[in-house]
Amino acid sequence: MADNKNFDIIIIGGSYSGLSSAMALGRSMRSVLIIDSGLPCNRQTPHSHNFITQDGQKPSIIAENAKAQVLKYNTVQFYDGLAISGVKTANGFTITTQTGEEFNAKKLIVATGVKDIMPDIQGFSECWGISVIHCPYCHGYEFRNQKTGIMANGERAFHLASLVNNLTDKITILTSGTAEFNTEQMAKLNKHNIQVIDQKIRVIEHKDGIIQNVILKDGSKISLDAMYASVAFQQHSDIPMNLGCELTEQGYIKVDNFQKTTIEGIFACGDSTSMMRSVANAVATGNFAGAMANATLTEKEF
Repeated sequence: MADNKNFDIIIIGGSYSGLSSAMALGRSMRSVLIIDSGLPCNRQTPHSHNFITQDGQKPSIIAENAKAQVLKYNTVQFYDGLAISGVKTANGFTITTQTGEEFNAKKLIVATGVKDIMPDIQGFSECWGISVIHCPYCHGYEFRNQKTGIMANGERAFHLASLVNNLTDKITILTSGTAEFNTEQMAKLNKHNIQVIDQKIRVIEHKDGIIQNVILKDGSKISLDAMYASVAFQQHSDIPMNLGCELTEQGYIKVDNFQKTTIEGIFACGDSTSMMRSVANAVATGNFAGAMANATLTEKEF
């Protein structure tokens, strides 16, 4: 619970990027409130990888350690709850929570991440983040040399295949419709013995989130150990858009090289701003957003 209502900066989202922002600000003696509802997008993922010093660690443990370290800075407070709205004021911003509490800040940092939209495939959501995965760098090594599917089409599928081909020679692309590869791409896929199947997936058979087989629309079955999937997403919070922040064509919050959004006084970081969805990237952009937010306050005050 927050002890007061007025802060230098409010950070909406208290996962990796938000906590990283808070550390930079706490070390600059800024009064900070982190508001977090406790729903990180990787909550089903058993282990985090490709993050130096934390490789193989459980994501929740990384977040718990980060929170404990950040809250040692006595100017930083944490509020367990959901921020539901924000308004621009003469002095900055007011954020309202689901319980009706209001908090004020001179600047905002949006670190709310994105919400994945699960396709209507039985078993998909249960496997998401466990054996249905999104990133070869985050998860690919653990499924090296195993039977691997790629649920995507066109350029995205081809790009994933080129990366995954270095990890296994047992690749099947499932396009869920007419394959959208040009002649040159098909030649490369054939060269590497990558099968392309255009049928839709009906069911993913699994055991505790570990894929056993995928069943196609015609009832045929393909044995797989893992499957990469490109799923649709939406911003986890509509507060930045309601405050006027622009989105990119891909649906990410538009930021410049200093993590500034298109609205003065609002910064954004982490998965909500970038297709590079990893803990390492979230931490890096969060740290920078915190530093840049502090710099804007310093410029005004000094």
